[in-house]
Amino acid sequence: MTLLSNPIVRSAGGILASGAMVALYARGGAAWVLGFVLLVPWLRTLDTSPTLATALLRAYLMTLAFTAAAFAWFGSALGLYAQVGAATGVALLLLAAPLFQPQFLVFALVRHITVHRYGAMLGALAGAAAWAATQRLVPGLLGDTLGHGLYPSRLLRQGADVGGTAGLTVLLLLANEGVAAALARRSGGLRAVARPLALAALAPVLLAGYGLAVLSASPGPAGKPLRVGLIQSNIVAYDRQRQEKGTHAVVREVLDTHFAMSYDAVVRQRADAVLWPETAYPTTFGNPKSDAGAEFDREILAIVNSAGVPFVFGTYDRDSAGEYNAAAFVQPGTGLMGFYRKTRLFPLTEYVPAWLDGPLLRRWLPWTGDWRPGNGARVFPLRLSDGREIPVLPLICLDDVDTNLAIDGARLGAQAILTMSNDSWFTATALGAEMHQVAAAFRSIETRLPQFRATTNGFSAAIDATGSVLAGTRMGERTLVIADVPVRIARRTLMVLWGDWVGLAASAFLVVLAAWSASPSWRRAAHAPAPARPGLLEPVKVAVLPPAARIGAGLLRAFARGSLFWMCAALLLNDALRTNTLAQVRIFSAFFLVPEAAAWCVLFLFSAKASIANGHLVLTRDARRLELALCDIATVQCWRLPIPCPGISLQLACGRRYALALDNPGVLAAALVAAGGPPVQARTRTRAVMQAYAQAGLAIRRSRLDHPFAKFALLPLALATPAFHLHQHISYGSAFGEYYSFGLRAYLTAFALWWAAWSIGVVLSEALLRSAIEAGTLLAAWLRPAQAVDVRQRLERGGRAALFLGLPAWLLLTVYRA
Repeated sequence: MTLLSNPIVRSAGGILASGAMVALYARGGAAWVLGFVLLVPWLRTLDTSPTLATALLRAYLMTLAFTAAAFAWFGSALGLYAQVGAATGVALLLLAAPLFQPQFLVFALVRHITVHRYGAMLGALAGAAAWAATQRLVPGLLGDTLGHGLYPSRLLRQGADVGGTAGLTVLLLLANEGVAAALARRSGGLRAVARPLALAALAPVLLAGYGLAVLSASPGPAGKPLRVGLIQSNIVAYDRQRQEKGTHAVVREVLDTHFAMSYDAVVRQRADAVLWPETAYPTTFGNPKSDAGAEFDREILAIVNSAGVPFVFGTYDRDSAGEYNAAAFVQPGTGLMGFYRKTRLFPLTEYVPAWLDGPLLRRWLPWTGDWRPGNGARVFPLRLSDGREIPVLPLICLDDVDTNLAIDGARLGAQAILTMSNDSWFTATALGAEMHQVAAAFRSIETRLPQFRATTNGFSAAIDATGSVLAGTRMGERTLVIADVPVRIARRTLMVLWGDWVGLAASAFLVVLAAWSASPSWRRAAHAPAPARPGLLEPVKVAVLPPAARIGAGLLRAFARGSLFWMCAALLLNDALRTNTLAQVRIFSAFFLVPEAAAWCVLFLFSAKASIANGHLVLTRDARRLELALCDIATVQCWRLPIPCPGISLQLACGRRYALALDNPGVLAAALVAAGGPPVQARTRTRAVMQAYAQAGLAIRRSRLDHPFAKFALLPLALATPAFHLHQHISYGSAFGEYYSFGLRAYLTAFALWWAAWSIGVVLSEALLRSAIEAGTLLAAWLRPAQAVDVRQRLERGGRAALFLGLPAWLLLTVYRA
């Protein structure tokens, strides 16, 4: 009993319990029901985390448990592929677990902050949004998400055509939150747990109802089914076989095997087309590297002509830029129709980022690849012998975990998906290949396009528009898959119409929540008059900063603010940067947003509430409490430099110092004096100037236009809308020209870039105006301290007019001149 009451043991037990359920959930079958409760033990440990650091530690431990439970097979396969051993591969994977599963850390961070500020309900929503936004911004290497685990339920998985697997994940997270909240309130009786349990049950009920509606609805008329022969040769380890037999002998064996199985598919099984897996032809096609390669190419063309049906197979392509992992479309009587080049390459095995590549890396990792990525989705006509022409979307291996590629193909008119993969490196652990097929099946659900999937040694399958496997193989067998799959013009799902929208919506929700949190309500507390009762101060927000924390936060904030001026100069001097919005966003994020957010995190980590009661200065944070007797405080000093923000320093009689950062240090200092503390240390000329400067800033009454949301979201939106409208007319001939030409996603992406560009412009303009206002106020505080407040008011009004009137006027002038 004593052991179970230990918080460390309880938190470890909760993480292990969630990890055990994840291990079952990832293996499919009836364990899909665990998706609605598998994170509950871990969520309960987060609820009992006294500090943010503790919550992040428990999130880190959960990344280890989740990775070990669901993806140990990947570490093993990676270790065997890299020839360092399965155990070493798993160890390296666990070492990098936070990089593979960063959503746990972001989830814990956002949830902890929101719960402590706004309560459990908003905390659950913010946490789920943070999870979805993180997986949108930093997609998993394998495209994995919790929603994939619902695949065994034919009923519930149909909801993926509305919000994709990200939408399923959000519903699962909210259901877990509801169960965790019910457990937290169980001591309050049945009525206390009924509401959170009802909310938790809402997710499966909604999914089940939608699934019933979809499966009972008529899919619409379909023509003659498409019959494709899927070749699974079970020939693997090409590189090892090349070393043992030679390249020519290996290619000969591969082709002979595929030729024989293709003959069976066409002559005996009457297939309309033949699909070989990824890199089934292990050299370049149509651009041979040798005479033997040219002979092999002629052989393939002869076989296709003899069969009289189109062949699609994995091969290599090359041009002046390099070599590509590709799919060749070969038509009888016509020959090579074209190539699809794989878009999403696997890092380090198929390509190396340019910034990381070099002779040293190639020497350390000799197995790294050098393929070039393709340029996105392409749709090819599959011309059948009976005269039908069916547009199909080819995807190669990791392409099928990218939702956007399938959506782009559906928008381009595809009526079926052809997937080629080489999952042979999962041979020792078939779970990886099974999870890969599950991810691919969701592309059919999201787009309502049937899919034919050929792999080297499993799992190959014909998949219908509901994600069901109509015919498939086991791992490690040589076999031919034949299935008749209805093909029709698919209805436009919400995913096809809106794209992968859940992650974007979650990001927008977090931005709005952050803007709301930044509202000036905290200023009202700071500007409130000193309490009438001496010796009692209502709690105010402070940050108790150790020297290292103050220096670190100050440097980060100084760097962030200084970078804005550097960006202003760069935009003025660099024409290329002015027209490259993506480069501006990257620079702005790296040099301003990231260090500014880091400084905010430092202040938050050391945040507390200060109050004066019973002759003590009381500093509280969560369950921790520090009381400083006022008689023990020797000196009180206001900071000479407000870095990273204004504050005061307290020195105790024993010599210990405390640095308190807060918006209005004068209120706290006056309260300390009124309560019997030491007087503020005699001010030097510099301190007097800084005090007058600070008081001038605090005396200003802020308007609604000064709210960050109005200034940095609404104003850029008002500026970006007409500018974008004009751009659409000039470039595409109408206000919605890009939408008509390339779809909603391209249109919204372009508008978002315009909005981002104007947002950056507003921030930079505000930085310049703010520097002028602060410098003018500081000068007034130095020369005429009594007039500093009046000067500050005039400067603020002028800056507001320059921003909200000057920028629109400049835009109108620019449009008029154009």
